[in-house]
Amino acid sequence: MARLAAVARSKSVKTMTDARKPGWACRTAHASAVALASLLAPALASAQPATPSLASETEFRVCADPANLPFSNDKRQGFENKIADLFAGYLHVPVSNVWFPQTVGFLRNTLFAHRCDVVIGTVAGGDMVDTTNAYYHTGYVMVTRAADRVTSADLGDPDFADKRIGLIASTPPTDLVARHHLLAHVTPYHLNVDTRVEQPSEDILHDVAEGKIDIGLVWGPFAGYYIKHDNLPLRMAFLAAEPGGPRLDYRIAMGVRPSDVTFRRKLNALISQHQSEITTLLLSYGVPLLDEQNHPLAVPDETAAKP
Repeated sequence: MARLAAVARSKSVKTMTDARKPGWACRTAHASAVALASLLAPALASAQPATPSLASETEFRVCADPANLPFSNDKRQGFENKIADLFAGYLHVPVSNVWFPQTVGFLRNTLFAHRCDVVIGTVAGGDMVDTTNAYYHTGYVMVTRAADRVTSADLGDPDFADKRIGLIASTPPTDLVARHHLLAHVTPYHLNVDTRVEQPSEDILHDVAEGKIDIGLVWGPFAGYYIKHDNLPLRMAFLAAEPGGPRLDYRIAMGVRPSDVTFRRKLNALISQHQSEITTLLLSYGVPLLDEQNHPLAVPDETAAKP
């Protein structure tokens, strides 16, 4: 994936004045990527009155971001695009996509406008859409330069006391940084962006590689993909969680309207039957995975060649 223009990068970085505003450190808006930023939004109480399913039976209608690799793009190069193709193939129907940036208004203008039927990636058990069973488990990672030979991923390590840290504003690692009194060393990047113009997670990784910052705290799928795809001399490790600290790992599922119970069950069956294919696909994109005990299932080679 070509890198964004330099102007897009400069717009994605906030000032430290923004970082010190009340509430900046304590908000955990994303529960993952967009930051999972609106990228991951899920499940209204299924106890709502049942209404007829509106999911199409002649198309696999996907709500997707047109410029949000490794998840999706309008060239259908993301792993969510490939999962959609996989499921549509087994259902013997074509894929159709409704494109909208996964930021404020994404669900309102896509799924809840009945223009499409499924969001391929959303946090399992969330509070905005009904969700399928989870099909992968990942989390936030610490990214450092391979040449620095950093072995810890614990922000409480004294070695990190004076390091320059980059993160997406209002994501869970923000709280962790605040707990260790490291905000003075933080360069925050925007959370809610138009992904057709800005890619703050990719910017963080390149800024680490170029020495502008020392550590990046990034959603795992972004980090794994761009380290692999852009052949960056970086290494990543799952960020160490702490008792009483913010949640740093999430199970990712598919999101549907609460009324589409039959469609959700159909998706659950496909996930169960083809989990191994999905996992293989995720690993091919460099996505770092966790098992049920929060142990790394597979961490791709950080310096692997581009796929």
